[in-house]
Amino acid sequence: QVQLVESGGGSVQAGGSQRLSCAASGRTFSRSAMGWFRQAPGKEREFVVAVCGSGGSPLYADSVKGRFTISRDNAKNTMVLQMNSLKPEDTAVYYCAASESTLYIRSNCKSPSRYDYWGQGTQVTVSS
Repeated sequence: QVQLVESGGGSVQAGGSQRLSCAASGRTFSRSAMGWFRQAPGKEREFVVAVCGSGGSPLYADSVKGRFTISRDNAKNTMVLQMNSLKPEDTAVYYCAASESTLYIRSNCKSPSRYDYWGQGTQVTVSS
């Protein structure tokens, strides 16, 4: 059974940092797309960042570029999202996601419907 388990998150003041981790089990995703999405109350789930396949450069949403950094440890089947200079508009539930395939077409890599596995989500709240 494939599982993605997120950890980290919580409350932070604007300008602060948070670190989210995602641990995958039941399958290796070293060659597959893995990424982070978020969903704020009353809004649709939106793309944050992803590594779209093996050896690919990270793809970031414009809203987080320069502030967020994704890293993957394929040997450990884990992924980390480092979030710096957080803003109140970053407040959301953050989800780790993994696909069974590579998603080198950008629009596919950014689409939640292209991901097969999801974590339970972790809340990040940024206060002003």
